[in-house]
Amino acid sequence: MTTHPWPPAAGAPGARRPRRTIRMRLTILYAGLFLASGTVLVGITSALAAVNFPLLTEYNIGSGGGSASGPGGSLPGFIQEVMANHYAQEAQARAAAQHELIIQAAIALAVMSVISIGLGWLVAGRFLRPLRTITTTVRRVSASSLGQRLALPGPADELKELGDTFDALLSRLEQSFEAQRRFVTNASHELRTPITRQRALVEVALGDPSPTVDSLQAACARVLTAGIEQERLIEALLTLARSQRGLDKREPVDLAAIAGQVARAREPEAHRRGLTMSTEFHCAPLDGDERLAERLVANLVDNAVLHNVPDGSVRVSTGTDQQCATLSVANTGPVIPPADIGALFEPFRRLGADRTADRNGLGLGLSIVDAIATAHGATLRPHALPGGGLEIRVRFPPAKSESQNRSARTDAWFPRTAEHPRATR
Repeated sequence: MTTHPWPPAAGAPGARRPRRTIRMRLTILYAGLFLASGTVLVGITSALAAVNFPLLTEYNIGSGGGSASGPGGSLPGFIQEVMANHYAQEAQARAAAQHELIIQAAIALAVMSVISIGLGWLVAGRFLRPLRTITTTVRRVSASSLGQRLALPGPADELKELGDTFDALLSRLEQSFEAQRRFVTNASHELRTPITRQRALVEVALGDPSPTVDSLQAACARVLTAGIEQERLIEALLTLARSQRGLDKREPVDLAAIAGQVARAREPEAHRRGLTMSTEFHCAPLDGDERLAERLVANLVDNAVLHNVPDGSVRVSTGTDQQCATLSVANTGPVIPPADIGALFEPFRRLGADRTADRNGLGLGLSIVDAIATAHGATLRPHALPGGGLEIRVRFPPAKSESQNRSARTDAWFPRTAEHPRATR
């Protein structure tokens, strides 16, 4: 059996290098810069001392303030020897002073380098404290504790901006998780209702001691109706999920042509309810998914027709605003408090309650509209009308030039303004 020493030697299998934290790297960088600056400073000081060190010249040493050689020629030999010895001693003293200065400066630099390492470690730790707070909070955050916030104090610097950004991210995640939980709960409830109804119908039919063909056919018809309701709900959920996933590709779409087709298809239902439907279609090209755009228009028109009042009206129009395709759907109806408009775009939300006995809709129409608009990068602007009803305007991003050529034929396909008379009951 092979044994390995503990702790493992450097470079050996299983050896772990010391963790190089940002704090350590900042400290090393700070100390290195200080050491380099101090070394340069000592070098400059030594050079200046060598240049400006007081020098003894022949004039300073000679007596009488004149030349050492005098007017008569050269000095005697013993005097020259004395002067040479004096110059040598002066050079040695100057070299010793310079050496002592360098040693003292090096000692001071070493001491200050150690101090700079400690100061760098403390300063780096002080500035990195918010990062440690963020790291600790991120480790504690989970799906059940998204309500935590950093709320970093201090000046509005980059670290506080990072903390505020993380708090905003946590807020969005909390809202998303809450919406997902609410959606799953409501979807389960909505799917359970027709399934329970189907089961009850089948149990009643099987428990009939003397069933007839008519009773069995009636039971089967009711079961099929419940199944159709389930299919509608599942299809709506799939459309919502597809819209929230985003667009895989974009293609030229003629919003005016789609709106015209949807309006013509909804005319019989509007007439049956005694509603007046008016349309005004202008060129409205966009880049997106044609099927999703059709579903968006259909859901808005269906919502306007279903949630209306007797002898009411529906108005559908398309156009462009600063090269952006726009769609407007307005209808008469009950008065909607402005504070409740945002809730209408949440899944399974109907006016007045989360779920009501009104089965005209699934409660997913406007949620799908919101998701499709988001997938296309469009903006929704709902507006509660003063006399009752709702107007929803959708504004799409500008389309490419290729889609404008395709939509130029819209006005030839559909009249600019058309009003369908109110049907009599």
